[in-house]
Amino acid sequence: MRRFLFSQTSCSLLRRQRRPKDIPHRWFLSSAFFSTAEYDDGDAFQSSPSKVKIFDRHLKRTQRDRAAWLLRPNDSFVHAVAENLVDRLEDCKKTFPTALCLGGSLQAVRQMLRGRGAIQKFIMMDTSYDMLKLCKSSQLDSGNENIETSYVVGDEEFLPIKESSVDLVISCLGLHWTNDLPGAMIQCKLALKPDGLFLAAILGGETLKELRIACTVAQMEREGGISPRVRDAGYLLTRAGFALPGVDVDEYVVRYKSALDLIEHLRAMGETNALLQRTNILKRETALATAAIYDSMFAAKDGTIPATFQVIYMTGWREHPSQQKSKRRGSATISFKDIQKQFGNGS
Repeated sequence: MRRFLFSQTSCSLLRRQRRPKDIPHRWFLSSAFFSTAEYDDGDAFQSSPSKVKIFDRHLKRTQRDRAAWLLRPNDSFVHAVAENLVDRLEDCKKTFPTALCLGGSLQAVRQMLRGRGAIQKFIMMDTSYDMLKLCKSSQLDSGNENIETSYVVGDEEFLPIKESSVDLVISCLGLHWTNDLPGAMIQCKLALKPDGLFLAAILGGETLKELRIACTVAQMEREGGISPRVRDAGYLLTRAGFALPGVDVDEYVVRYKSALDLIEHLRAMGETNALLQRTNILKRETALATAAIYDSMFAAKDGTIPATFQVIYMTGWREHPSQQKSKRRGSATISFKDIQKQFGNGS
């Protein structure tokens, strides 16, 4: 178990690593930002709307618009997740000339690229026009001036990208808000060229466990959405048809001055509640009681409170003949007993 400590003005971050009516929002920024000709046309594949509606995608788009104005330029948690995700490109010998970045922490991903993957064309897609406008305005500060960058307003549930058109699809802290996560991942796989790479980081079920406990003790219905578990992530990759699936998990403990600082951070990330069946009005006394219980149960000696973020990292490839494949069942020529006799210690 490795630990990393980060600090910033309002909170500190401790990382614990464990490896092992709505119409699809498909309009685009003006030509001054981006040309749609190469990536979208009438033949682009479509996805059927999810029959099960868990999240309010219109509300999530509004939250992303608000987050664009509240975004912290040096968010140590978001940057740590993006760095850990993008770092996986250094494990690959191949290059990725065209990359698609979906929602979530777009800005952090672009800042962490630093030449990784030899990317030449970078497509940034988000449901929020304001978020993309912010990314456009800060492009010169990203350190990737040599990369041709395009900006697309679109929804992960209705991916407006041609089939087999990109070499890399990367999503950092965004896909967990989709109503049909397997469907969104299938669309990502179809958008990839053969032997293309899919990288994603999503929040897991242990995220904000301290806040959920405090809310429960305060007699408040649990809020926070439907979060996938680690064992579900591997199944999602397999169900989406990715080859060579890989899953690992990290836990980040962020310390805040108060529960109100935690809520402000969630707003700045666009990670506040977007459930369709949610309580629209939170009573003031209930909110204050939750904050007080949070402090009494989890506060450290220095007065700060912890918040745990479980991040599940997923890696998958689109099929290609050059990839290694598992042998046929029963084709082994040596048994594990023989291996144990030869290399075991006799125990």
